[in-house]
This record gives sequence, C-alpha cells and structure tokens, in this order.
Amino acid sequence: MKSKIYLGVSALTLILLAGCKSVSDLSLKKALKEDFLIGVAVNTHQTDDRDSKDGKLICKHFNSIVAENCMKSEVIHPDQNRYNFEQADKFVEFGQKNKMQIMGHVLIWHSQLSRWFCVDNEGKTVSRDTLINRMRDHIQTIMRHYKGKIKGWDVINEAFEDDGSYRQTPFYQIIGEDYIPLAFEFAHEADPDAELYYNDFSMFKSKKCDAVVRMVNKLKNRGIRIDAVGMQGHYLINDPSIDEVETSIVKFAASGVKVNITEFDLSVLPLPEHYGGADVNSRLDYNKKYNPYANGILSDSMALRWDKKMLDFFKMFLKHKDCMERVTMWGLNDGESWKNNWPIPGRTDFPLLFDRNDNPKPVVKQIIDIAKHY
Repeated sequence: MKSKIYLGVSALTLILLAGCKSVSDLSLKKALKEDFLIGVAVNTHQTDDRDSKDGKLICKHFNSIVAENCMKSEVIHPDQNRYNFEQADKFVEFGQKNKMQIMGHVLIWHSQLSRWFCVDNEGKTVSRDTLINRMRDHIQTIMRHYKGKIKGWDVINEAFEDDGSYRQTPFYQIIGEDYIPLAFEFAHEADPDAELYYNDFSMFKSKKCDAVVRMVNKLKNRGIRIDAVGMQGHYLINDPSIDEVETSIVKFAASGVKVNITEFDLSVLPLPEHYGGADVNSRLDYNKKYNPYANGILSDSMALRWDKKMLDFFKMFLKHKDCMERVTMWGLNDGESWKNNWPIPGRTDFPLLFDRNDNPKPVVKQIIDIAKHY
C-alpha cells in the first residue's frame, strides 16, 4: 500500500513539474509579437532595481513600458524653473537596458498638475499667452530631454467629458479649445520622430468617442500630427460590453489613426449605481458592501467570470490587430493596482493579469494560446 501511494504521488509530482515548466516558459510578448505591443505601467520601485522580482516578470512578459507617475508634471516639473528628471531617467534607462518600447505619459493633464502651472506668484490665474508659453516650455523641455528615446507620448490626457463637451480644465478655461492643437504642434516641433497620442477614459461611450473623432479630424485637416488614440481600459466586470469597446475602436480606426488600449484593468468590485469613469480625484466613503473580497480571496465563480471577460477582450483586440498598436496593462499585479484605493480607499481588487504574488492568472496562458490562431 505504501509503495502504491508513493508511486502515485511521484507520478503526480512529475506531472505538476512538467506543467510548471511549460507555464514558466510562456511569455505574452513572444505570443503577441506579430500582433501588437503588450505593455505595462511601471513604478519607481520596479525600475530602480528595488523590486528585482517584478523587474524580471516585466522583462519576461512585456515589450513596452509606460511610467505610472514619474513623468506627470507634479513630479517631473515641480517648480516653474526646476525640472526633476531623476525618476524618469531611471524609468527610461530600464526600458533601454531591456530593449523595450518606451511610452511617455503625460505632457498636458489637468490632474496631478504642478500647483504653479496656471497661476502667478500671487496665486492669480495667468494670462492666455503666459500659459501657452509655459505649456510650450514644459512640453519641449521634457521631450527634447528624451528625444530619440521615447517611441510616443500621451500629449493630451482627458480633455472631454462623457457627453462630448470639453472638460473645464484650467487649460481650456484660460486658452480655449486651441490648447489641444497647440500642444500637438509644440510636441511635434520638439521631436519630429516621436509618435503623438490623445488619451482618455470611457471612450466606449458614443458621445465622447464621436467628440474625439471630430478632434482627430480637425487636427488632421490642419496638418497637425496625431498618430493614435489611447482608449483607457479602466473597465468593470459588467461594464462596458465588448461590443461597445469594439464600436469605438472601429470609429477611431476609420478616422485614420491607430488605436492603443491604455491603462487596462478589469475590476471585479461593485460601484454605486450610475457611478463610473476614471477621474483620479474621485473619492467615495468606505462601505463594506462595495468591498466583497476584503479577505483577499476571490470567489471561484467571479474568478471564472473575470478570466472569460479578459479573454474576450483580447480576442476582440486580436480581431482588430491591423489597427491596434499596443495594449498596456495599468500595473503589473493586483496588489499594486490603483483600483484597490479608487474611488473607495481600502478595497481589495483583482484587476490585473498577475496576482499579488506575481503568479499569472489562468487567462495569461489562454491569451497565449489564442494568439496562435490570429
């Protein structure tokens, strides 16, 4: 009896080891290399070698990186006459060292904006001409610093509301809608070889999508370069539908630009009815009914639903690979996702391809398997 048990366990161990070896050899970037770039947002711990485990996982599965925070103006340009390139330089060096396509994020955005940017020394709103000059200096100083090193830049981030109207940002209020073409012109002057992108959330919503298509057409009609639209993929398990996202992809492609799926994560957590979007400044009070997996364990049924929805998204992306330039996950693993604290601080979410221990979820192998058929 003991002998039979031992043989059974040994056989099982060999099977498991063989399975582990096959899984360990799998790589998203290898599987998708003929389709589109597969990217990930990285933080400073990962790019300055303080987290070598994450660094190895990033290099194994991803061939494109974007900075999660260190290129936003409050970090890279904290004072009017002072730039701080330290963290961003390490990010770029990490990408160069590992032969990755490096994306710049973000040049003009109303959120995480340096406090001095739109006011004078007395705290009063600056004039239109002053803000235009500051915008030009900011864009061109940063882009020239990284000229030839960055594949493409998110020039403008989140300029429209869900109803298609212009977001009332300081840039819009002071300069008007011209701030968008001006930013793209300044960017092209700084690095004529860099790709230039517009990036926004909830672009599966028809009015917002149509507004961005109109903006793209206006830029193109004026001879201003724009290469791609970035559709932020901050999605919920129930919303949007695959069809809604696909409809917008088709519309953007028809306007003559490539499509990037940026900031991609898929939340399993519920939100109050009619609440949506991805405004980083949104905050709601904690309520345990919106944190159903506080113990850190996702139910089997929800895990299966999540895998299926994520796989369905990738199937659709592969279907449109001719116009799809890049798919970028917004974070490496569940523990590092901003969704754990947005818009309700203290929640436990499971929105990314790797779990809190950097283990791939089942969908990673499924994505690799389906890539063979496209």
